[in-house]
Amino acid sequence: MSEKIVFVRNYNDLSTNGGFQFEFYCDRCGTGHRTLFKASVTGTISNVLDAASSLFGGFFGQAADIGERVRSASWEKGHDQAFAEAIQNLKSDFIQCPSCMAWVCRKGCWNNQKGLCKECAPDLGVEMAAAQARRSVEEVWEHAAMAEEDKKLDQQQWRETIRASCPECEAPLSSNAKFCPECGAQLKRKSHCSKCGGKLADGAKFCAECGTRTVE
Repeated sequence: MSEKIVFVRNYNDLSTNGGFQFEFYCDRCGTGHRTLFKASVTGTISNVLDAASSLFGGFFGQAADIGERVRSASWEKGHDQAFAEAIQNLKSDFIQCPSCMAWVCRKGCWNNQKGLCKECAPDLGVEMAAAQARRSVEEVWEHAAMAEEDKKLDQQQWRETIRASCPECEAPLSSNAKFCPECGAQLKRKSHCSKCGGKLADGAKFCAECGTRTVE
């Protein structure tokens, strides 16, 4: 039976023709480890032959072609060996969560008490502290002092639809104005007829009850 390399998914292969290097990282926080660069002997020989071929051609060119074929097989073998060694050296720093199947770092993202990653089983102390902090921020917003201009808004005005920008020129509005300070467009539409008191539909030019013109 042929040998097998049991590998993980949380790695990047940084190997080049000149040598081998790999990095392994945590699926949750991104923290990782990188192996030291290990030079490839066949890659070095190939580079020498390539240089000789470019300078002299002929025999050296044929030698470079042979070297390339040798390098291909030898480099792959060296690559497999370096990869297996990297996994053996670094795999112990990571563990796979049996729930979400993510590979996480043991140091920061693994909950030893639960036997799960901290995404599936967070530390309760950390979550409680974060929840308290969020609640504190919410209370700050709830009890923030109201601006003097906003205090002038009565209950009826709060029930109105207050626009943030002009519907005509799209200029931002800094207050609950009746007319746009940029183009003069009317922002407040009458909601009731001034003559009969009937309710006016949005954008209506005439009262549906008495026919009085609503737009001057």
